[in-house]
Amino acid sequence: MPHFFINSKDVKDGVVVVSDKENYNHIAKSLRIKKGEKLLLIDENQIQYETVVDNVTNKEITVNVENSFKSDRSLDFGLYLAQSPLRSDAQNFVVEKSTELGIERLYPVLTDNCAVSGSVIEKKIPKWQRIMYEASKQCERAYIPTCCELTDLKTVLEMKSECKVIAFCERLSRMNLKEYFLQNPISKGDKLVVIIGPEGGFSQREFELFEKYEIPMLTLGNLILKAETAVIAALGNIIHEYYSKY
Repeated sequence: MPHFFINSKDVKDGVVVVSDKENYNHIAKSLRIKKGEKLLLIDENQIQYETVVDNVTNKEITVNVENSFKSDRSLDFGLYLAQSPLRSDAQNFVVEKSTELGIERLYPVLTDNCAVSGSVIEKKIPKWQRIMYEASKQCERAYIPTCCELTDLKTVLEMKSECKVIAFCERLSRMNLKEYFLQNPISKGDKLVVIIGPEGGFSQREFELFEKYEIPMLTLGNLILKAETAVIAALGNIIHEYYSKY
């Protein structure tokens, strides 16, 4: 069941009034919710509310809170995706699935072999943010991740001063993910930036940048993956390696 994002100011004495147009239209008109039915809500403090509908008018929905608790629908560490955007449907897929896998931020990176121009990427960012919002509702995420402004590879690599940064690239890979985690374990609260390139791969200039900034270049195995598949495989395996410690 999807949940809906609200403001904590809407919660008063165990009662929530949902009156913003978007939530109202979705809940009342699309879902056709009725009195007595259950509704999940979450606020900006990641507090989840299990509620029962008390009244539906032509402007607002009033619900009673049955239970509230801190949401655990988030990772224990900061997972950031820096990715060279793909064309149309493939990129929409990446945005949706990376949101489901718990990233906090998506950094669209204009690489040398990027299939999409910078001007097109900038126009697409609001759409990708919208996809993140809808995916977060469907997956009951504790918060909505951010689709950041267009950036370049050098700027991402300079994040090394405050985050762990890794790149997945088959041509010059030095180790696999398990080997990397054995040498560089990730702890709760750490931040990890994952770099995924375009379908055409990284250029020689970009490989030299990885070398200059001493960025670990990792492999996902012997199979050649499409860029959108590589994103899902990389994020999924990172999450598995992190939680397999516990």
